[in-house]
Amino acid sequence: MKVIDHLKKANGKTLFTIEILPPLKGENIRSLFDHMDPLMEFKPPFIDVTYHREEYVYKKQENGLLEKRSVRKRPGTVGICAAIQNHYKVDTVPHIICGGFSKEETENALIDLHFLGIDNVLVLQGDAIKNEGRFTPEPDGHQYASDLLQQVVRMNKGIYLDDELLNTAPTDFCIGVAGYPEKHFAAPNLKTDLKYLKLKVDLGAEYIVTQMFFDNSKFFDFVKRCREVGITVPIIPGIKPITTKSQISVLPTTFHIDIPEELADEVEKCKDNTAAKEVGIKWAVHQSRELINAGVPTLHFYSMGKSDPIYRIAKELF
Repeated sequence: MKVIDHLKKANGKTLFTIEILPPLKGENIRSLFDHMDPLMEFKPPFIDVTYHREEYVYKKQENGLLEKRSVRKRPGTVGICAAIQNHYKVDTVPHIICGGFSKEETENALIDLHFLGIDNVLVLQGDAIKNEGRFTPEPDGHQYASDLLQQVVRMNKGIYLDDELLNTAPTDFCIGVAGYPEKHFAAPNLKTDLKYLKLKVDLGAEYIVTQMFFDNSKFFDFVKRCREVGITVPIIPGIKPITTKSQISVLPTTFHIDIPEELADEVEKCKDNTAAKEVGIKWAVHQSRELINAGVPTLHFYSMGKSDPIYRIAKELF
């Protein structure tokens, strides 16, 4: 079932959904299921699975020279989506990114997903390669998420890269995109960021999932401004509980977000990560209750491989 249909079926009730990371290369999928099993108690209607582009590492050779190698540390997004749907009978939302894909490779990945009965995709530009300051597309790849989105829309109309194909079968993906309550780091201001977000919706995006945030007022203001510029699709808030002391400095650097002073002060007082996790859970529960009262379509939790804090938060709410 499509994400948009799950949201309609809920009739205004706030749902519980999660985003997961593929296991590291070499790990068994059982490690992922062990992480997910407790969370299935809360009946997530769909589960997002991230996609991770290649990284470059340097291996020292016998002659002393360094060899540059491309590695993908978390492969298997498509297979994991199929495994989850088979194992849990829950819909999945694979992330599709510009980085690391040519248009042909994107088309083939979308064909695989279509054949597997996966009805949803979240379309993203993706990150730059580590140690590179700017995002660079693959040769014959997409520069922007809006370009990638248009390829999915064309396939939904039965239009493939090879225009000589006859009797093509259209795909039928529900397309989600990302939104940034504190603006995308590359945008000069929120007004410009919203202009490009509206473009993606006008091109065919059916819902928006936000970057994590810790101040609900920023989310509410973001939704208000989206509606003012004519964005009417559902907007899903992304929630990430603080679980370690270091995250109050790591998360802002990595995701270009602010940590509220009150939350940062409470975490800094903690003697260890166990205490910091308790603060993070308490904050996320309060944050989530306020969002539920505001009628958000689903609370979308970024698990990052840690199910215990999310389980405890969900147990308070659902």
